[in-house]
Amino acid sequence: MATIKLTFPDGAVKEYEAGVKPIDVASQISKSLAKKSVSAKLDGHYVGMHDEIKHSGDFQLITTADAEAGDILRHSASHLLAQALKRLPKFADMHFGVGPYIENGFYYDTDNGAGNQVSVEDFPEIEAMMHKIVKEDLPILSREISRDEALKLFANDPYKVELIEDLPADEPITIAVQGDHIELDKGGLVPSTGWIKHFKLISVAGSYWRGKSDNPVMQRIYGTAFWKDSDLEADLQRRAEAKERDHRNIGRDLDLFFTSQEVGSGLPVWLPNGATIRRQVERYIVDKELSNDYLHVYTPVLSNLNLYKTSGHWDHYRDDMFPPMDMGDGEFLELRPMNCPSHIMVYKHKPRSYRDLPMRIAELGMMHRYEKSGALTGLSRVREMTLNDGHTFVEPEKLEEEFKSILQMMMGVYEDFNITDYRFRLSYRDPENTDKYFDDDEMWEKSQAQLKRAMDDLKLDYYEAEGEAAFYGPKLDVQTKTALGGEETLSTIQLDFLLPDRFNLTYVGEDGQDNHRPVMLHRGIVGTMERFTAYLIEMYKGAFPTWLAPLQVQIIPVNLGAHGDYARKVQKQLQTAGLRAHVETKDAKMGYLIREAQTNKIPYTLVLGDDEIEGQTVTVRQYGQDQTKTMSLADFEGEVVADVANYSREK
Repeated sequence: MATIKLTFPDGAVKEYEAGVKPIDVASQISKSLAKKSVSAKLDGHYVGMHDEIKHSGDFQLITTADAEAGDILRHSASHLLAQALKRLPKFADMHFGVGPYIENGFYYDTDNGAGNQVSVEDFPEIEAMMHKIVKEDLPILSREISRDEALKLFANDPYKVELIEDLPADEPITIAVQGDHIELDKGGLVPSTGWIKHFKLISVAGSYWRGKSDNPVMQRIYGTAFWKDSDLEADLQRRAEAKERDHRNIGRDLDLFFTSQEVGSGLPVWLPNGATIRRQVERYIVDKELSNDYLHVYTPVLSNLNLYKTSGHWDHYRDDMFPPMDMGDGEFLELRPMNCPSHIMVYKHKPRSYRDLPMRIAELGMMHRYEKSGALTGLSRVREMTLNDGHTFVEPEKLEEEFKSILQMMMGVYEDFNITDYRFRLSYRDPENTDKYFDDDEMWEKSQAQLKRAMDDLKLDYYEAEGEAAFYGPKLDVQTKTALGGEETLSTIQLDFLLPDRFNLTYVGEDGQDNHRPVMLHRGIVGTMERFTAYLIEMYKGAFPTWLAPLQVQIIPVNLGAHGDYARKVQKQLQTAGLRAHVETKDAKMGYLIREAQTNKIPYTLVLGDDEIEGQTVTVRQYGQDQTKTMSLADFEGEVVADVANYSREK
């Protein structure tokens, strides 16, 4: 019998008979290891625990303690789902696309030839069948087959046939077999169905086959799986919390915004309540920038296409831009995907001197980007967005000083919005990717070193990420933890030596020469109004601090006829103080109106009756509290004005 040699991660080399199985290798080491081993790898490729190892190589056992074991479990759970569907009569004609694991879950794209689509009401029946298959503890085996065998095996499933036909001619085709179910698969599965004990189906959604809008719409079934039931329950609880915080649901319930096909995909309509929140953010950030010597401008949402050819956006971002508009006279106009070329033209409008620098230009600039319809999500992924954009033109020797100034302003904004869970990422180029990044090694090395030195001087913690830079220079990204548990870039500061060169930007230096080249800093403090508002909705769960709340004070007269005049007087006084107050005129019971104000998460509710008129007082109930207090109108006004002025931070 031929022998093979397996090299373990610790460098040990052991000899085995060819055809040995990973489960046998694990058992020879220890029985406890065999019980924990989920899968194995040979030269970086997955080998099932019951599959034969036929050649020598680097060998690794993967146990339930390893991070990738969770991915293997969820990948296996997607196969379990497919097998359960095929066993149920009404889904027996189901066709299957792909069923990968995703972060903390899995999905399978399906298409039922008989027309019976899966609904959440079907989940208990499907899960029951999945549990039945788990109890059968079917071994999961992998084997390689020929292309002809594969096409014959999956002849009744057009999606699998398409996947097979798209494989390179020399690529091996492997299948995974678990009992009566066969999958087209490359490996990375648990030893048997008995390992998949703790799972849950989550939701269904539509999805274009292979992500292309001209392909059929399939039904994507989402689920999740964990090694422990306690981890599954914790995940389900997190998902329930995420659903409560989902800005799309809150936006609907609080009348903040809507999207519709009639208006256009990815083009949200801001309703009065949402527009109020956005307006407060816009006023805040503009005032903050003006107090930091920014010059605010308005520039066109359309520009000559040549502007973006000069900047390089046409070369690097063409796929994310809308098609140019032919004006019929030789000019092509483009919906701008970025504001920086516009601000460059403001700088270039007339000669500049070193005395003008740093020149800080800012704008709430509307931009348009082509996003695939399947990627559009509420306010967080849109086709039209307004960016809190700013560009500083600075002398090279003062670059680090300006970078620190921007960062300190950014952190002050975070304090006002009570944003505390974030970390800094220094985003560098990938030096091997010459197509994605501007090719100038000296520029990259110099600018990356400057950015790093500035962060070290400020004694701020950060991590470094190669391949995340803009095409024209490195950047600092502020990675914020979202209320739904994810992470996204909220703010950015980008160094740019390239665009000043491309647009031949100059200034007159102290030596009187007009050939000095400024450095450009791109920065967005709160990002786009759309994404930042979505972030705030989810962070506050719709219960906005007083300074941001669409309606700050709801005034409820006990009897509109008897107490309406006083209610309107209170409203007028509060509005004169700059507060947003409304008198409730609905004919309903007092308890209902108070509950409605709480449901709408209004910070303050006032109840006004005979006693309040007599004493010129108000009875106040704050959101989330059961008790009320009575105070003078003047004291209440002062309290709310102070609350707003302090950005509703704890005193």
